Amino acid sequence: MTGMHADEIAIDDETVRRLLAAQLPAWADLPLRRLPPVGTDNQLFRLGDDLLVRMPRIHWAADAAVSEHAWLPRIAPHLSLVIPAPVALGEPGEGYPWHWSVVPWIEGETPTEATFDPESWAVQLAAFVRECREVPGMDAPPRTEGRGGLLASLDDWVREWTARADPAEVSRDAVLEVWADALAAPAYDGEPCWFHGDLHEGNLLVRDGRLAAVIDWRTAGRGDPAIELNAMWGYLPASVARLYRDEVGLDEAAYRRARGFALAPAISGWTYYRETAPAISQGALATVRRLIASL
Repeated sequence: MTGMHADEIAIDDETVRRLLAAQLPAWADLPLRRLPPVGTDNQLFRLGDDLLVRMPRIHWAADAAVSEHAWLPRIAPHLSLVIPAPVALGEPGEGYPWHWSVVPWIEGETPTEATFDPESWAVQLAAFVRECREVPGMDAPPRTEGRGGLLASLDDWVREWTARADPAEVSRDAVLEVWADALAAPAYDGEPCWFHGDLHEGNLLVRDGRLAAVIDWRTAGRGDPAIELNAMWGYLPASVARLYRDEVGLDEAAYRRARGFALAPAISGWTYYRETAPAISQGALATVRRLIASL
């Protein structure tokens, strides 16, 4: 295995060129440049100066292009930050099995504590989250399972990956205490809200000292707004986690559910990416430890 996943597909440049020529010929002659893999789900290609081709490379991301093409152009006008609303939806073909998309190229850099003021990071990201909560539902179906859905739907997942976790690194009992507290929190009973669902630093772009864009909306949907508090235990600087929580403005029950939403991808990502993406694995482990410490 050479990629992050045992069953991911390889996507060569010529396949992308053939797909463009067959389906989007107006862009077929633009320069095409493969970008280094920075995420877990897509292979990216810079297309000319202004466009980006996103090709899912793993089955669980296969539906993302269709969903983003349907909803992001409708969500975008309600947000003050730029989001990559697709400008074209590609069909399967040329041996490639899934839908793919072309989105605008957005200039910016990944935020770090060295390049972006942590307090600004917390305040601006929270403002974006509040804006998302105010976006009209537009009859999008509410999420019932997984991220932003009913927390109990993730119970089997969390227990399975906790059992696989290395007990020399963290206590499995401590992990399950975090999970039990999240499950015991009062359930969300309000109107489903739009959420991004994966607000880590790799999905944010900063420019000129400000948060400029939020990218990669594969996990987006309508549901429990507590999901967006995940950033408190992820890559948001720990020094401003409380500021972020206060600015987002949700109650204690949401905070407790959010720990569960944060735990589910972290406990699995730590073990799953241990060999294929050590930086992601270590980031997930740090999240698990922060969650345990927060209880």
